[in-house]
Amino acid sequence: MCGRFVVARVASELVGLLNIDVESEELPPPSYNVAPTDRAAIVLDSAKTDPPVRRLESARWGLVPSWAKDPSVGARAFNARAEELEDKPMFRRALEKHRAIVPASGYYEWKTTPEGKVPHYIRPEDGSPLLLAGLYEWWRDKTKAADDPERWLLSFTILTRDAIGELGSIHDRMPLFLDADFADAWLDTDTDNVRDILDAAIDAAPAVADTLRNDVVSKAVGNSRNEGPELIEPVEDQG
Repeated sequence: MCGRFVVARVASELVGLLNIDVESEELPPPSYNVAPTDRAAIVLDSAKTDPPVRRLESARWGLVPSWAKDPSVGARAFNARAEELEDKPMFRRALEKHRAIVPASGYYEWKTTPEGKVPHYIRPEDGSPLLLAGLYEWWRDKTKAADDPERWLLSFTILTRDAIGELGSIHDRMPLFLDADFADAWLDTDTDNVRDILDAAIDAAPAVADTLRNDVVSKAVGNSRNEGPELIEPVEDQG
């Protein structure tokens, strides 16, 4: 799973890496402890234009489907198992047309030990952005006026798959990592081969996982109110 992640300075770096056309003026600030229901930047291709416009937008973590009565359902949908998307009504439509990339500096995972859960910070060794496969949805608040800019909520979920190698020794799930060369295919809103693209992403993720470094970090990260670069500093194993 992926229940916390870090966005230190990724948003501006992605403008060149992913050929972003439009960058929102309301992107959230850097955070070393992004938690479900927090806002983070996501990359999406808007299909309402021809050709599609690639956007970097602020979204709330936790997918809220368009048919939801209220946004509280999103608190439980911050992750989605990639292998089960087509079987889940909450994610099926988003998989077809609303695929996103969630840029991160790294993410946290907790390893269960006899002494308790020990947090690890996992990230690219060279400091490059970590690209996580995601889905997004727009939800309309029918209680707000049509001209209210807060009437529409953009939300997202991060996809996961079985963990492998060293990451599998920490937790049995890991985010669905994307290689930058695969970004265009993942974001393409016109493709008819969604199952093929998803399978290719699942199969390719281990190659990215094998390049990642992980360190034990402070248990302070377990409190979502804690913030700051000290959270990602390696510490002696607490397990």
